[in-house]
Amino acid sequence: MTGIKGNGLLAYERIRQQIIEGNYLPGSRLVEQRLGIELGLSRTPVREALRRLEAEGLVRSEPNRGAVVRSVTYNEVRDIYGLRAQLESYGAGLAAENATHEDLERIDEGIELFGHLIHQLSGDSLGSVRAVHDANEEIHAAIVASAHHQRLGYLLARTVDVPLVFQSFRHFDLARSQRSHLFHQMIRDAIAARDPIRAANLMTEHILQGRDVLLEQLQRNEGPPPELFNTSE
Repeated sequence: MTGIKGNGLLAYERIRQQIIEGNYLPGSRLVEQRLGIELGLSRTPVREALRRLEAEGLVRSEPNRGAVVRSVTYNEVRDIYGLRAQLESYGAGLAAENATHEDLERIDEGIELFGHLIHQLSGDSLGSVRAVHDANEEIHAAIVASAHHQRLGYLLARTVDVPLVFQSFRHFDLARSQRSHLFHQMIRDAIAARDPIRAANLMTEHILQGRDVLLEQLQRNEGPPPELFNTSE
């Protein structure tokens, strides 16, 4: 899909952030006129933004309702994370074969920032969750970039459900955060050691542990729900 610019890009970024952070709940309608008023924009850029968000899988169109925030079922959480684990583990293995010195430096920068921020993480603080989430995204993006496989990056962008990742950090205590930090370091070291099998295996375990946090929270709150995964914790 071609990129959007100007007010369309502004609308896209702001609506996307609201969805990721759980302010627009799964299943809720995204009315162009209402969003335009909230954002101080006309309906045209809002419409462009909703089309791009639908292409990314964050929004879907429903008959007689228009655009709505996509809901995620319990089984879909497992499926999404299973696919993500396969793709990112493949990327980590390729990174172990192809990463340059500059690639490793970028990974190191993300890991250092993540390690600093996890001590400030609080599920009640949107700012701290946002900062840790962004640092985590930087690490994973750097590892994927180190694979030097352009198609892989595209597939992951279509696979990773960013709202799920964001919400998982709302349920991370310090111990879980430190475990995630340790996995980042071990994956990085396996990449630097040119050990693709170990890098891939570590990445798989790392992704599936993030999945387990979400599934555990679902089971604690409601048990596996028949349809809606509500990210409004």
